[in-house]
Amino acid sequence: MRVIFMGTPDFSVPVLNALVAAGHEIAAVYCQPPRPAGRGKKERPSPVQARAYALGLPVRHPLNFKDSAEIAAFAALNADVAVVVAYGLILPQALLDAPKNGCLNIHASLLPRWRGAAPIHRAIMAGDAKTGICVMQMEAGLDTGPVLLRVETAIASEDTTARLHDRLATLGATAITDALARLETLTAVPQSADGVTYAAKIDKAEARIDWHQSAETLDRQIRGLSPFPGAWCLFEGERLKLLDSQIAAGHGTPGQVLDSDLTIACGTGALRLKKLQRPGKAAMDPATLLLGFHIPVGGALT
Repeated sequence: MRVIFMGTPDFSVPVLNALVAAGHEIAAVYCQPPRPAGRGKKERPSPVQARAYALGLPVRHPLNFKDSAEIAAFAALNADVAVVVAYGLILPQALLDAPKNGCLNIHASLLPRWRGAAPIHRAIMAGDAKTGICVMQMEAGLDTGPVLLRVETAIASEDTTARLHDRLATLGATAITDALARLETLTAVPQSADGVTYAAKIDKAEARIDWHQSAETLDRQIRGLSPFPGAWCLFEGERLKLLDSQIAAGHGTPGQVLDSDLTIACGTGALRLKKLQRPGKAAMDPATLLLGFHIPVGGALT
């Protein structure tokens, strides 16, 4: 098929690779414009733009689609379908209608649960047992379109957002190639009006750890916010980013260090910290961190 691809971050790259590998003709790749990044604030292309250039594909990165000329240029590509995954711009109806088979969105949740910006984070933080990928026919509403294909995956107790992100990206790539191969026979199923939840964008204020909460809640918070923005707490005024954890046996005053493995007492239960990061340092396991940073048993994280 002749495909317009629209995506921006790392999550979108496996889908672009899969479309190319499946032999689809990529009419154009749309992504967000390069953004200033790093200490020098030099403009850096998005992961999708970098991959598209490596594949020799034409790239477009309009700021928006308010200009009728941009819409006309999109329509002039005469695509069979547009594939959209984590693109980052709202598409006007004229764009949704332009390809012969419309625009298909790959969304990282089991719709209608977790419509919106941060479905992977929210699924882990809410303690969901499963999530997945939906290939959806796009319409004007936010992730409201009928679903053509859904693929489920269990959320394991050790899953962080980073791990689940990578697994779902791979599932999305497989799902879209399957959907395009069977497009004429798939039925678009309207989403249920029951069970709708919204995955609001992550606010950095959510990352502060409150040790008075239960170990289960804090474990989900740490894993759900890893690697970005990263849950955090303080030890003697120094900020520690907490990037991985697991439920552990133990009890004590909330925030109390219970052993040399950095098992920390919570409001109920305890949590073993598995990966931490000091400011300006690499992420490390507790044993490595404690070689150069003394956190005594009986001390307190706040």
